[in-house]
Amino acid sequence: MDSKEAIHARIDELRKALAHHNYRYYALDSPQVSDAEYDNLFRELIRLEDENPEFVTADSPTQRVGVAPVDKFSPFFHEVRMSSLDNAMAEDEVREFDRRVRKGLGAPAQVEYVAEPKMDGLAVEIVYEDGRLTGAGTRGDGRQGEDVTSNVKTIRAVPRQLWGAESAGIPPKIAVRGEIYIEKKDFESLNAARSAALEPLFANPRNAAAGSLRQLDPSITGSRPLRAFFYGIGTFQGDFPFGTQWELLNQLRLWGLPVNRMSKPCAGIDAAIDFFRELVRERENLPFEIDGMVIKVNRLDWQRQLGEKSRSPHWAIAYKFDPHTAQTHVIDIDVNVGRTGILTPVAFLNPVLVGGVTVKRATLHNMDEIERKDIRKGDKVIVHRAGDVIPEITEVLDSRRTGEEQPFHMPSQCPVCGSDVVRLPEEAFHRCVNRNCPAQIKGSIVHYASRDAMNIDGLGERIVARFLEENRIRTVPDLYRLRMEDLEALSGFGQKSARNLLDAIEASKRTTLPRFLYALGISHVGTFMADLLATSFGSLEAVRSATGEELQQVAGIGEKVACAVVTYFNAPENRQIVDDLLGLGVSVPEVRAPRPAPSGFWLGKTVVFTGTLASMSRTQAAEKVAALGAKVTDSVSKKTDVVVSGTDPGSKFAKAEKLGVRIMDEEEFNSMMQSRSD
Repeated sequence: MDSKEAIHARIDELRKALAHHNYRYYALDSPQVSDAEYDNLFRELIRLEDENPEFVTADSPTQRVGVAPVDKFSPFFHEVRMSSLDNAMAEDEVREFDRRVRKGLGAPAQVEYVAEPKMDGLAVEIVYEDGRLTGAGTRGDGRQGEDVTSNVKTIRAVPRQLWGAESAGIPPKIAVRGEIYIEKKDFESLNAARSAALEPLFANPRNAAAGSLRQLDPSITGSRPLRAFFYGIGTFQGDFPFGTQWELLNQLRLWGLPVNRMSKPCAGIDAAIDFFRELVRERENLPFEIDGMVIKVNRLDWQRQLGEKSRSPHWAIAYKFDPHTAQTHVIDIDVNVGRTGILTPVAFLNPVLVGGVTVKRATLHNMDEIERKDIRKGDKVIVHRAGDVIPEITEVLDSRRTGEEQPFHMPSQCPVCGSDVVRLPEEAFHRCVNRNCPAQIKGSIVHYASRDAMNIDGLGERIVARFLEENRIRTVPDLYRLRMEDLEALSGFGQKSARNLLDAIEASKRTTLPRFLYALGISHVGTFMADLLATSFGSLEAVRSATGEELQQVAGIGEKVACAVVTYFNAPENRQIVDDLLGLGVSVPEVRAPRPAPSGFWLGKTVVFTGTLASMSRTQAAEKVAALGAKVTDSVSKKTDVVVSGTDPGSKFAKAEKLGVRIMDEEEFNSMMQSRSD
């Protein structure tokens, strides 16, 4: 091949062949060549482009990797909001969804649905203009996500150019929606390679897919085995050629976009439920992770008729699997003693893989929980773990007991200091009565140094334990009495590391009132409550001297918090700790602008939270609305004004709908919190 024209023609031929084979492999799941044959074509194209750089184009398959890293992601705006889905965890909830759909459509005897496996990946929207990929973004809050165009262009499963008109022409502009994921075998290979390179392992395939897509360097994304399935559209310009969801899925496939071939139309809700049961049986055998099934009304005109609510469509629902579970046995049961003296029982388990994570321990919460479930040392048990939730024992397989299992008894003496353990009538937990217990002292010092408190970089649990063992410190104020010779005398501490730690301790003397109050470790005073106390009273002295009545006059501070604050500052040893810290140079400036009296939308409202919030915990959200004058309760009734719903809402959501209570999704809630008005 010696003429430039022939070389150029061969390059075009190779590009078309590779695009065709990508289409056959990813969209049709019907490859025509082996991996080795594909690789030979790809290597030939690389060689020809290297030798003839004037023929390299941006849309060549070889250019999927190698875009320069970016400093941060730009915003990506969705012209049509990307909705979430309501979840169903049981068959009766799915049948209730079908009942609502049929009622909304005028009560047809049966509705045809399309059932699609619910991929456990990362949702994206990809924009094609005149068939060419021009943009891609993550879902974000549904209106705005992160622009990951450069990264998506490196994913081989995502075509840069849509295929031509087979049953419908390519529209001038279309935004397709789908899921980026990693197959199980590729996930295992990726983690094996990271382990060999001494790099941190990904927790599960979804975590790996999300981390791979959100790399600042697209070449890293391109090196990861990412795949994609598509299931819907947002923006669409031109004549709309589809009448059903099933037609849409088939056309996406014809355009070269991979569609999960397990998706199927279902003649009625019974057929959809039967398919779900099939997925449950086949789940572990699938090459990819799924966490349920999405059920959609097939007819698109019926979808439009049913419409959407604030966060999700009325015409679709996610039928979720039970949380990931696994069977193992309890090797032992022990207790941890926390900084407040609470004894927390912990089950040590025979290590087991649950949802892509090796689980070795599970919290047992308290003695009531152990007795209710009758958990014993040696028991065979079922453990479940969902997302980042702490593993939990959900079931004891008592039918498999041998008689050698041993019941657990809470110790009457603290396992750390030997002091008495008590349980007060109004409390669910046991507590060590010795405030000088080494476990409590260690916990209080670690808490004091933590990031949200005094933020002493480098002072973690291991170093605090060493300082206590070597009698370098006995209390929190002793941190500020440490000298260079104290640290250099300890093995493992060089002059540089010692100086860095002492500098961090010295820097912590300049703090804020909210941080200092949180660092003291007062019961029921988290970061938000510490901020509320600081901005309401303005100074440390005002908080120290406040009575219970004065504290409860602040919206958001109840009897429990008020009692804890008064009890803490009335204790002579605590007053001495605070005085010592101030005497050693810790500076706690006053808050200049006291918190204004609550007003606006939330004042006087009764609020209930349900589901999981992405931006904060439900406790933090409750504290925030309480500080604005709202009353937070646990149950929905006619007196409830607002239900704030995160993902996976429970029965409270359904009850709120039934009673006509206003429901806010997290996006609306955050907006309301920012404006603090209606």
